[in-house]
Amino acid sequence: MLQPKTLLVAAALILGAQAQAQFESRVVARGLKMPTGIATKGFGAGTSLIFTEVPTPGVSGANGGMNGIFQLDLWNNKKFTLNMGEPEPLNLTVASNNSIYWTCRSAGVILERNRMGAISVLQSGLMKPTGISALHNGDIAFTQVPTPGVNGSNGGMNTVDIHTSTGIVNVTMGEPEPTDIVATRNGDLYWTCKSAGVILKRSPNGMVQVLLRGLNKPTGIASNLRGTNLYFTEVPTPGLSSRFGGGNFVWEYSLLTGARTIVSYGLAQPTDVAVSADNRIFITNTSEGQILEARRQSNGW
Repeated sequence: MLQPKTLLVAAALILGAQAQAQFESRVVARGLKMPTGIATKGFGAGTSLIFTEVPTPGVSGANGGMNGIFQLDLWNNKKFTLNMGEPEPLNLTVASNNSIYWTCRSAGVILERNRMGAISVLQSGLMKPTGISALHNGDIAFTQVPTPGVNGSNGGMNTVDIHTSTGIVNVTMGEPEPTDIVATRNGDLYWTCKSAGVILKRSPNGMVQVLLRGLNKPTGIASNLRGTNLYFTEVPTPGLSSRFGGGNFVWEYSLLTGARTIVSYGLAQPTDVAVSADNRIFITNTSEGQILEARRQSNGW
């Protein structure tokens, strides 16, 4: 079995100079049950991972579901359960006040867990909420994907929205599959549209444009704290590692230079990605029950 570093070198040879292997990775959690969304909180040695496990999508706890929200403290490798029982907790985000928000797709809700541990419904009556990200001003951006793969001109009803203190503001509608979203500190929004193979950008002035196109099933997305780099996954072959013909990637994209660099190649299902305050990259490898950490080779472990 090829090791992660060897896989990155092989991928760089295939894809050319722009994809030079600059990252190495290691597994920081294994034996998980379909880890899906991921976010970070804390800094440096005090970093924790917040993530979802969705082994029984669409099945609530009352009906035997085993889905949940969990925290992994990296300094001692201890895992805690933050909540159980929702039918499909998918993506999540940590706000600046340490409140945790997540989408529950099949239930059509966004939930909040405040810093004291109290859990409440932030918004109900949604249509398959999927991606989510906290803005610097406290608003919550999210996507709704009731008609995945169907664009607006063909009857699709997918949207990108912002939850504010006064209600929901629609950002855009009509994309076939706005999958995951991230807000940078200056208020820019970026989201993946999986079936269209693009990443879109919405500026604070309301302008929406395509940032990247020609991608292969872009799925998870994150940014670094400064908002200078995006990180995103491509998952055209979910469940297939490169050993079995899979072609899944995790990328770094510089918003300053436009350079694109491979973070990881060869994982079976890199569904989501998150970046810690000290620039460590974390990836959920869903079908293999893992979370990986990636960092630049020069930084060492």
